Amino acid sequence: MEGSPIPVLTVPTAPYEDQRPTGGGGLRRPTGLFEGQRNYLPNFIQSVLSSIDLRDRQGCTMVVGSDGRYFSRTATEIVVQMAAANGIGRLIIGQNGILSTPAVSCIIRKIKAAGGIILTASHCPGGPGGEFGVKFNVANGGPAPDVVSDKIYQISKTIEEYAICPDLRIDLSRLGRQEFDLENKFKPFRVEIVDPVDIYLNLLRNIFDFNAIKSLLTGPSQLKIRVDAMHGVMGPYVRKVLCDELGAPANSAINCVPLEDFGGQHPDPNLTYATTLLEAMKGGEYGFGAAFDADGDRYMILGQNGFFVSPSDSLAIIAANLSCIPYFRQMGVRGFGRSMPTSTALDRVAKSMKVPVYETPAGWRFFSNLMDSGRCSLCGEESFGTGSDHLREKDGLWAVLVWLSIIAARKQSVEEIVRDHWAKYGRHYYCRFDYEGLEPKATYYIMRDLEALVTDKSFIGQQFAVGSHIYSIAKTDSFEYVDPVDGTVTKKQGLRIIFSDASRLIFRLSSSSGVRATIRLYAESYERDPSGHDQEPQVQDQSCALGTVRLPLQSAPHGPLMKKTLITSMGSKLCVTPNKFNAFIEVFEAEELFCRSMTISGQGFPNNLSFFSVLQLKLGADKERCIVCIKKVEVKFVRLLIIHT
Repeated sequence: MEGSPIPVLTVPTAPYEDQRPTGGGGLRRPTGLFEGQRNYLPNFIQSVLSSIDLRDRQGCTMVVGSDGRYFSRTATEIVVQMAAANGIGRLIIGQNGILSTPAVSCIIRKIKAAGGIILTASHCPGGPGGEFGVKFNVANGGPAPDVVSDKIYQISKTIEEYAICPDLRIDLSRLGRQEFDLENKFKPFRVEIVDPVDIYLNLLRNIFDFNAIKSLLTGPSQLKIRVDAMHGVMGPYVRKVLCDELGAPANSAINCVPLEDFGGQHPDPNLTYATTLLEAMKGGEYGFGAAFDADGDRYMILGQNGFFVSPSDSLAIIAANLSCIPYFRQMGVRGFGRSMPTSTALDRVAKSMKVPVYETPAGWRFFSNLMDSGRCSLCGEESFGTGSDHLREKDGLWAVLVWLSIIAARKQSVEEIVRDHWAKYGRHYYCRFDYEGLEPKATYYIMRDLEALVTDKSFIGQQFAVGSHIYSIAKTDSFEYVDPVDGTVTKKQGLRIIFSDASRLIFRLSSSSGVRATIRLYAESYERDPSGHDQEPQVQDQSCALGTVRLPLQSAPHGPLMKKTLITSMGSKLCVTPNKFNAFIEVFEAEELFCRSMTISGQGFPNNLSFFSVLQLKLGADKERCIVCIKKVEVKFVRLLIIHT
C-alpha cells in the first residue's frame, strides 16, 4: 500500500427494468448492452452486493472469476472496485481473471466465502457481437436460489446509486496478495490472485484414483484421448490435470488458449459446434474424446469413431458405475437427482440400486438443497451438465475423470460400456427441439393454450398408433416441484404427456437470455429389446413419428419467427419423414423479407425422403442451400413425434 487512501464514491443512477436474473444463469444479455448502456453492469453488481445482509457483507471474503470472454477484464475491474466500496474485505480472483464455474464453487466451499461472482454467459458466443453474463453463487458454492434472485431483481428496480472506488487498480497477472487503503475504512481491502487450477486440482485428487487414470493414459495399453477446451476457460485445467498430472500427451489437448471470442466459434460442447473434435474422433485414432463449454460446467463424451454418448445416458451410466470412484466407495450413494426434462434412464438405475431419485425443475440451483441435506449424491441435466455433492455446480472435468475411471476399471471402450448399459437397463431414445428467438408475450399465449389442451381430462386415455406400436396417454400435467427439504413449491415448470409405457413428451418455456424466449420440446421413448438399440433416435427414414398431438405454435397469421435446433442422442440435425410432417413454411434468404411461401405436406412423398430433400424439390436448390434458407422458419403447426423404431 502506498500513497493516500483511495476515495470511495457514490454515483447516482437510474434503474433498468430488465435485470431479473434467470435462475442459476444469472443475468445474461448481449455484450453491447453491458458495454453501451450507462451503468448497466454497475447497477446489477450493486444489486447483487446489496442482496447480501450488511452484517454478512462487511469484511467478508468473496470469489471472482470469468470464462475469459470479451469484456471480462473490464467487468472484473468494476466488480473489484465496487466490492471494495461496499465493504467486502477480501477477494479471491483467478490469475488473469480466469476461473471455471466448478473452480469458483470449489473455492467458495474451501475457504467458506460469502459467495462468488462469475462473469460468464456459459455456452453462448463471445466477442463484441456475442453475449455476456453475470452469475452470483451463494455461500454453499451453488447458484443463487430463486429467493435470492428475486431479492436482487427487486433491488435492481429501485436502485438510485452505487458505490465504487474508480481509482483502485489491480494486476490480474501477478500471483499473490495486493492490499489497498480506502478512505473511511479501518482495515485494508485485500485482493488475492490465485492459480486458477490448484485448489480445484487438490479436490479432484481426493475424489479419484489418479494412479489408475494415469496408468490408463500412459501404460502399455495406452488409451489415446482427444480433449477440446473450445478456447474457453478449460484450457489451463485440461493441460494441468490431464496432461501434466495424469500424463496424457500434450497434443491430446486442443484449443486450450482462452480467447475473448472463443476463436470465433460457439463454445457449446455438442455435435453441432464441436466439429473439430468430432472429425478427429471419426478417424478412429482416439479411443476417448471430450469437449467443454466456455465456463467448464458442461461436457460432451465421444467414443472411438465418433460414438456419441447422450447426456442422459452419460448420467445413468455414471450412476451405475459410481463404485469405480474412491470418493463414492467411501461416502456411499444416498440418492440421485435429475431435471424433469432429462430422460428417465437414471430412474431405472436408481431402482436397481434401491436409492431414491428426485425429479426437479430445470436449473442446477434446485439440486443444492438436496445435496446440502444429504439426500443426493449425483445430479444431472439433459443439457450436458453432470455433477455430484463434491461441489454445488455441474462439473465438466469431474465427469470426464469419472468416465476415464470407469474405462480404467472395466477395461472396455466407451461404446462397449454404453451398449452393456443398454443391454442391462434398456435404451431411452431421446430428442430435443428448440424453437428459439420467440417474443415472450407470444410464448405465454402458446403455453397457455397448450396447457389447456394437454390437461383436458378428455386427453387421458387417447391412443396413437406409430407403426405397430400403440401409445396410450396415461397422465398429463403441468409439472410442479415441492422441495422435500424446505417445502418450497415451484409451479409451471413444463407440460408433460406421459404414456403407459413411460414414454414422454414435454413442453417447456426457457428464457435464459432474458430478451427472447425459447420453447423446448422433448420426446422420449423406451426400448427394452436389444435388437432395437441401433436405430437413429430421430425422425428419419422408417424410424418414428412425430404425430401424437397437433400443437399450435402461433396465435396470429404473422406470429413469431423461430429458429429450429435439434439435439438427439446421436446429435444429428433435424431430418423429418415427410409423410409424418405437415407445416406451413415461410422461407427467408439473406436480408430479403420474403423469398417464398409454401405448404409442405408429407402426403405422396416416399418414407425415406428427408425434410431437406422435400425443400430441395420445392426450391430447386441443393441441400446446403436449403439448410441456409430455413434458418428462420415460421411454423403454424407441427405434429409432434414420439421416438420409436
